[in-house]
Amino acid sequence: MEHLFRAWFFISLAFAIAMTGFTELLTPKFLINFSLAALTAGIGFVVHELGHKIVAQKYHCFAEFRANNRMLIFAILISFTGVIFAAPGAVMISGNIDRKKHGKIAATGPAMNIAIAVIFLAMMLLIPNPLVRAISYYGLLINSWLAMFNMLPFPMFDGIKILEWDKIFYTLMVILAATLMLLQGLLGEAALAGAKFF
Repeated sequence: MEHLFRAWFFISLAFAIAMTGFTELLTPKFLINFSLAALTAGIGFVVHELGHKIVAQKYHCFAEFRANNRMLIFAILISFTGVIFAAPGAVMISGNIDRKKHGKIAATGPAMNIAIAVIFLAMMLLIPNPLVRAISYYGLLINSWLAMFNMLPFPMFDGIKILEWDKIFYTLMVILAATLMLLQGLLGEAALAGAKFF
């Protein structure tokens, strides 16, 4: 759990820096953005990794998250440019699993981010409170981005394992993540209207 919470803190910090901008890091805006990131990116990250672990254990595999300290530091450094590159570590899995099971374990992580993004989208559309809508906007933004980022079909990412298992399922997940990102872009200004603390 110590590895998971360390990664949660650093990922939340990286998102907060990118969201705030270098010139405003010593202002209350940074603390607000860190709280938002911990709530939205943090929850998305933890649920993503726990999803991998739970499905791996369902297949009777050993599964444990290990933080990558170098990548966490890299995420902080690059966030000062306004860019997020989140590869904070991975769930280490050992056991007898075939390509199908490996694909399902990999798919669970981004699927959790898609589900969380849908929940935040529903909150943004159904709850008129400006604070709730602003939080929901960032939850939708970050979790749809995390889903899409993890679908990259390259080593280190979940996408390559899903693509090798089932190309149709991979395509559907990419379409879902892209649609949520598009909705976030279309609804963003309206969601933040009235949130004066931003």
